[in-house]
Amino acid sequence: MSSNSFVEKLRRASEANHSLLCVGLDATRSLMPIDDVFEFNRAIIDSTRDLVCCYKPNLAFYEALGPSGLEALRRTVEHIPDDIPVIGDAKRGDIGNTARAYASALFDYYGFDAVTANPYMGGDTLAPFLNYADRGVFIVCRTSNPGSGDFQSLSVTRRDGEQWPLYMEVAARCKEWNASGNVGLVVGATYPEELQKVRVQCPDLPILIPGIGAQGGDLRASVTNGLDARGGGILISASRQVLYASKGPDFAERARDAALDLRDRINQSRAEAARI
Repeated sequence: MSSNSFVEKLRRASEANHSLLCVGLDATRSLMPIDDVFEFNRAIIDSTRDLVCCYKPNLAFYEALGPSGLEALRRTVEHIPDDIPVIGDAKRGDIGNTARAYASALFDYYGFDAVTANPYMGGDTLAPFLNYADRGVFIVCRTSNPGSGDFQSLSVTRRDGEQWPLYMEVAARCKEWNASGNVGLVVGATYPEELQKVRVQCPDLPILIPGIGAQGGDLRASVTNGLDARGGGILISASRQVLYASKGPDFAERARDAALDLRDRINQSRAEAARI
């Protein structure tokens, strides 16, 4: 992946904090110990900012709260330190004019450094995002949910006439779409063998890996199978196990403890993988 501002920002944050941990800011009022979404996020960010390589708000949790939620999202993005990249987890995907509006909203209005996007409607629907050459676009490839195989594992014909799963075709197309060096992939931790295949197919693309923690993904296998040749290239995403480590007044301190433990376990797996 060639250099652009998102990639460089991610690399610097990862090196400065010795971290491949991405904390998902998925604020759920029923689980939060305080009612104010922004104040909750602010406390989480302030307690973990030296432990992460990036943050990832999922827009659904803010959209569900209406205008006040979207304002909390805007303030949250503004509060994140400038040297830490922010991924807008929106999973957008639609035709030309609509995709351009989505891209403008996410990049121009909210100011995300990267977004997630769906490839189902084809490469032309991703172009409006990819045209922001200084921003990252993580394309959904092999997701962590149990039903992901309904479509993603279907056998399709490669250009050479051989068969392989649809998610591998998506990975191959992502290499082609990476003209500006701003493409990444989303591959769930619940499928470490598939993650390894995707890494072989896309040796240089960054991979966002959700599914650790509540979804039961294998951390060690995900790190081992996802690392690139330089010993990085992955973003291990965790949300609930960090955000809701405590429902008491000490929630920010316990979030820090959880993030520190997870960062260190990722780094331990990273070191072990380097010795294999």
